[in-house]
Parts: sequence; structure tokens; C-alpha cells
Amino acid sequence: MVYGFINLCLKSLVVEKFGEEAWENIRREAEVEDNFMTYTYYDDVDTMTLIDVACRCLAVDKSTVLMLFGEFFFEFCVRSGYDHMLRTLGENLVEFIENLDSLHSYLTLAYDKMNAPSFRVEKVDSNMYLHYYSDRKGLAPMVIGIIKAVARAFFQSEVTMDILSEDREEDRTRKKEHVVFSVTQRRVGGTGSQKPPKYVAQSHKGSEQQIRKEDVENVLSKLAQQNGVCPFPGNGTTPKVKAKRCWDKLRGIVTMGKLTNVFQPSYPDELWVDPRTFCNILPFHIIFDQQLRIKQSGINIQRIVPGIQTINIKVNDYFELIHPEIPLSFEEIKKFINSQFILEAKRMMMPAAWGGRPTLQLRGQMIWMPSIQCMIYMCSPKLTSLKELEERHMYMSEIALHDVTRDLILLNQQRLAEIELAKQLEEKKEELRMMSEALQEEQKRTDMLLYSMLPRQVANKLREGRKVEAGEYDEVTILFSDIVTFTNICAMCKPIQIVQLLNEMYLRFDRLTTVHDVYKVETIGDAYMVVGGLPVPVKSHAERVANMGLGMQMAAGHVKSPVTGKPIQIRVGIHTGPVVAGVVGEKMPRYCLFGDTVNTASRMESHGVPGKVHISPATYKALRGKSFIIKERGEINVKGKGPMYTYYVIANGEATEDMLMGRPQRSRRSSRSITPSPARTEGAGEEKGGENHKSPASGKGKDDEPESDMVVMVYEDSHEVSGQQVNPPGSTKTCNGVNKGKKPSEADSKSKPGNGTLPPDDDPVTLPADPRPAKNKPKNKRKKEKTQSKLCVLL
Repeated sequence: MVYGFINLCLKSLVVEKFGEEAWENIRREAEVEDNFMTYTYYDDVDTMTLIDVACRCLAVDKSTVLMLFGEFFFEFCVRSGYDHMLRTLGENLVEFIENLDSLHSYLTLAYDKMNAPSFRVEKVDSNMYLHYYSDRKGLAPMVIGIIKAVARAFFQSEVTMDILSEDREEDRTRKKEHVVFSVTQRRVGGTGSQKPPKYVAQSHKGSEQQIRKEDVENVLSKLAQQNGVCPFPGNGTTPKVKAKRCWDKLRGIVTMGKLTNVFQPSYPDELWVDPRTFCNILPFHIIFDQQLRIKQSGINIQRIVPGIQTINIKVNDYFELIHPEIPLSFEEIKKFINSQFILEAKRMMMPAAWGGRPTLQLRGQMIWMPSIQCMIYMCSPKLTSLKELEERHMYMSEIALHDVTRDLILLNQQRLAEIELAKQLEEKKEELRMMSEALQEEQKRTDMLLYSMLPRQVANKLREGRKVEAGEYDEVTILFSDIVTFTNICAMCKPIQIVQLLNEMYLRFDRLTTVHDVYKVETIGDAYMVVGGLPVPVKSHAERVANMGLGMQMAAGHVKSPVTGKPIQIRVGIHTGPVVAGVVGEKMPRYCLFGDTVNTASRMESHGVPGKVHISPATYKALRGKSFIIKERGEINVKGKGPMYTYYVIANGEATEDMLMGRPQRSRRSSRSITPSPARTEGAGEEKGGENHKSPASGKGKDDEPESDMVVMVYEDSHEVSGQQVNPPGSTKTCNGVNKGKKPSEADSKSKPGNGTLPPDDDPVTLPADPRPAKNKPKNKRKKEKTQSKLCVLL
């Protein structure tokens, strides 16, 4: 298990070095949630999966990623407030590494399930070897990154580390991996390796005293200059007694002259502590020989584990070595002499009165005593909280007053409470984040529901508490549609079938309102009402609604009648004129339109022909000169309006069926390609010489409209479609048609049947039979002028 602190560090590394997008890609591919908490532990598999995916996504080998992670992990720890603790581990790199195990032991107070590695430094001559033991395989490059970062930050030196061996020592150390590094350290700016200082060792009455060789040579050279001869030749000819005196004199000169900082301790001739007092003032200690036979122990250890009072009992008979994870033997203990040792009493050796309490654990230091060839284990009970003290039925009085374990228990009790509060705070923070995300999702749904009832601009004003006044609009375009023979269909079907029919059709129509950026006013039964040009006035309102009507005719062809099983037919009527619009009601507010324009548009629909888009003279005037193919219907008698000369919109000469339906164009053969504007795509027109490459009418496609990848048509005065700006203000992209630049007379003559009926290839809509008498059509198809299209489509 690893704590969330590691995963947070990995996330910070990827975000800082490669960006937020790279982390999102790695997290999604690894299928890991981005909600790591510091004091929560996660499976090793999740972390290793993140590392493997990062290597694959970033195209970097694993060793490089691990080394980079090791360097960043040290920086992350420093940033997280552990810099003071790390700086005090040692005066040099060797001491720093030797005390890493003690640091990990301290961190277990906060991270009780932490499975930390173990380190051991070995010196052979002037070489340094680092032994790394871990339960996790393949993380050796991470160690290299950490050590290099530590050397640069704390000791102003560069380190070169080479892997000498990688062994599995599970049987010997119960660790899965043992890696030995050769470490070479050099000062920044230096050329040679930093070697440990050379010492000249001298022993006097068993004392181990060391004097720097350089200091001795300096003193000897000064004495030779003063006396003309060296007082201590050092060639082996000087008698031993005289040599001893010379060395004593030299040591005194070096020490008194303050040429060295070596401390010279003073030892008594005999120990002034009797054995009884020693065992009382150090109630937790064990002295054993090279065969692990116990020679002496503290009184409290004897009380808790009375069996060790037996003469020549062995340490491994009553205790197990928990840390470091090595066999409990004298040779292995000497190898890890600088590590912290944790012994645990065997439960079977505990007295019966101990019962089901947790077993006794001792934590301390092993000290080798060469004079008596024994090892002393100076230790204290491994207790970190008052709860552990109570569980073992122990008391503070059993711990010596000079032992810092007393203070550790009391201080750590407060620290554990703070950690628990921090953990709860993280959990609450995560809950709030999830609730905030859920709230945002609900707000989006509420907004969608509100925007379906009212225009976005009006809804935002109402939500802000502002009053929405009714507005007058000089010119808008209104569309009405209804289903042909809807009354007969209702009489022959079940109600649920009618609901399903209307729902299927209206879902397609609603999608088209987004494609063409028009506002759906309401639906009453089979009647569908759409308006263009409000609440935000736009100049292209007539083109938008006309394209909407053409798309609705196509979409209706995909809806089958529950009676006949054939595609249903709809009538579409469009009129352009002034209206008054405003919000009506409070409990169910609706955005309603009032004026004669609404009535006229309704009359265009009721007097229309199935399968065609029927428009009024006002709409024809707004569409004249655009890309629409319009055919005269002639004069008809409109109820309540009298005689009126009306028209049919047959097709949009510059828009394919895919464009009108909001679908991506399937191929060049099946749909008409539009030459893009030079402002949007550079060089695109050079491939085809800037011509419009047209194809025969595709009619209704075999496939239905896709549920995604919707294409939105962009007009010259577009502002916003579905909350996304599709054409910025001031843009020159237009939706003008083939008749742009022509005189009105020429555009009108193009539309009149007297000048020739349009060929079927130019009609993208499959029209039903015209009830009027058919007119003679010329045999030769008339070619249309090749004009550059400026219809813009946003994919």
C-alpha cells in the first residue's frame, strides 16, 4: 500500500513538467480517479499503473521517469514542509543516508501503514557503497534521483551512482529486492572525487584517538624548520619509548595549537556505577554476546518477559527482529549497526497474565562493546500514544524519567489528533468537491430546462430578478408546421402511439433549431412554431427559417406513420413581418408573440401543400437574391387576408441535405462541396480551382441523422449557438447565395417557371406530386453559373 502523498506527487510532476492535459490523458487511460488524499492509502497496483501509462503516453522509458520522479519527490517533500527535518538528518551525505531509516520510523507515527525501504552504507577503502532494500521491485532509478537531488540541495555536490548488483534476498532479509550502488561524490565546481579525510590512528591505553594526517605533517614541517631536524623521524629506527613520548608531545602540540577540532574524551579508570543501579536507571536494556546469549537486562524487561532471567537464554528465543528486516544474527546486526532496531517479544514467551494484549515492542540502538566482546541494546518501549499504553496495561512510571518516550507519547497524542482532523478535513473537502460537481450538473439540467421554456437572454434576466419588458420587433420570420391528416391518424391509433410519433418528430425538429439557430416558440398538438430574429435581432432571420423549413421536410421523411408505415407529410408555412414579444405568466411563464404576422404565418401553413415550404410575399422579398431556389405558386385566396401571391421554397442552391440536417458531409460524391472562405482555410480553393463541385441531388439518405457530431450552419450575423460562439462580431463570412451580385430582375427571372423549370439534379428534396397541371419542361438541362460559395459550416 502507498499513501495518497505519493500519487499527489506523481500528479504534480506530470502537471508541472508536461501540462494538465497530459495528466488527464494518463488518468483516463489508467482508469484512476483524480481525488487522491494525503492520509489515505491506495493499492500499489494503481501507482505502478499510473507510472506505466505515463511512460507510454509521454514516450519516455521507465527508468527515466522513475529517476525524474525521485528528484521531484525530494522537491515535493521540501515544499510540503519536511525541509527542516531533512536538513538535520546528517552533516554529510553518508550520515544523511544512515539516518533515513530513523526518519522513516518517525514518519510511521503519521503514516502507520507505510512500507518504507531500508538503506545501509558500506565503506571499503575510499569507496562508498549504498545498499538498498525494498519490497517493491524496479524502483532503483527512483533512489538515484532522490540521492542526486539531496546531494545538490543540501551538500552542494554532484553524485554519480552506478548499479553494481541487483539481487533478490527474500530468504535472508525478507525484502524482495537488494540493490547495491557505487556512489561517487564531488563538490560542485571541483574536478576530483570527494574522498574522506585521512587519519593517523593512535591508541593509548585502549583509547581510540584520531588526528588528521595533514595537521601532523604541518606541525612536523614547522618543527623541522625551527630545529633544523624532524623530532620524530618515523623511519622505524626510533626506540618505542622515545617514539611514544614524541607522539604524546606531538599530539599535545596539535591539540593545544588548535590545529584540529578532534575531541579528546576522558575516561575513568573504573566504572562508578554498580550493576544494581545500572539495571534500575536503564530499565529497558539487554546485553548479549556473539552467540546472542543474554548476559544482562533491565528490570522492567525482566518483569514483562520474566523468562529472560534464565541464565544463558538467547535473544532470538524470546524476541523477533521487526526492523531492519534481516535475520537476528550477530553478523547481520553489525552490518546494520547504524540502523534503528525494533524487537518484538514472542507471544508464546509472554506470561499468562499478559493475556490478549498487544505484545511488547522495543525500539533502540545496538552498540558494540569491543572490550568485553558484547553488544548492548539500549531501548525503550515502542509506544506512540496513550491508547497503546493502555492496551498493554503499562504506565508512565515504568518509563525512566530521562527517557524521551514519555514526551513522545504525550506529544504524539496531540499530533495524532491533528492528523485525524486533517484526514477528516480532506474527506469533507472531497465530499464538498463531489457535491459541487453534482450541483453544477443539476444546474446545467435546470438551465437546459429553463432555456427550453424561454430564450436564453430572457431567462438570464428573470433569474437575475430583472423585469422583462415586452419588445417590438420590426421584422422577424415565423414558421408554422402541422401533420397532414393528423386527425385521421389520431382516430386510428392508440394515444401512446401518437405520443411516440410526435416525440420522435419533435426531437428531430428541436435538433434543427440548434443547427439553424432559431427559437422554438411552442408546440400545440401537431403544430410546431419557430421564429427567427428574436429575442436577438439578426439580418439573416429569413434564411435561417427557410433552411429550417427545408430541414423539417427532410426530417419528417424519416418518421413513419403508425397507420400506413409510410413517411408522414407535413405542411410548412412561413411569413415575415413585425411582432410584439414578451413573457406571459408567472407559474408557467411563456415567451409569446403577438401581431398579425403570427396569423399570416399560420395561414401560410394551413393553405400550404404537403411536402412543400409555403412562403408569403414578404418572406419571398427577404429571400430574393439569396441562394434559395424559389418557385411561384401563384395567387390564392387566403382566409381573412383575401387574394395573395405566394411561393414555394424548393431548395437552397448552396446547401446540401447534410448541411440542412446538421450532419457531417459523407463524401464528395453524395453531397455538394462548398469552397471555403480564404479567411477560414488558406489554399483550400487551389485544389479545385475555386469552383463549386456539385453532384446530383442526394434525396433522403439511407442512414438516419446521427446522434452526435452535429454540424451547425453559420450565418454572417451569427452570435451564439448552444452557448458556443461560432462567428465573432465583425466576421466577413457570409451565407449569401448564388444570386449575390446579380440584379433583382435576373434573380427573379431565375425563379420563374416561364424561364425554365429547374432540373431534378438541382433539387435536393424529393417533392410529392404537384396537384396543379404539369407544365412543359425543356429537354435540355440548364447549367447554372459557377459562383464561389461563401456558406460557412462549423463542424
